[in-house]
Amino acid sequence: MNGIHLRLYTYENRRIHGELSYEWLLEKARGLGIHGGSAFRAIAGFGRHGRIHEQSFFELAGEVPVLVEFLLDEEQCGHLLALLKDEDMPLFYTRTPVTFGVVGNADA
Repeated sequence: MNGIHLRLYTYENRRIHGELSYEWLLEKARGLGIHGGSAFRAIAGFGRHGRIHEQSFFELAGEVPVLVEFLLDEEQCGHLLALLKDEDMPLFYTRTPVTFGVVGNADA
């Protein structure tokens, strides 16, 4: 199947409407009927402002980057990006065409 690999970049402690941004993104995507998404926490990184963010042993609530990604079709991608635009969310994203599928027993 041909589709889109959508990657959204945020920070671990960023909130949207009082909810952690990565949780909010996953819930909104699920509400749009997107079949799956994942959030990955980085060990370190920096963004457009050039400030290094990394988790140390003493930090409990870090500012490390979080990547939220989805494999979806063109229509779903359009709906999710429109939702983010309507919310006026300042999120960097990448959108890459991909081919994906399932090997083996898809019901397992």
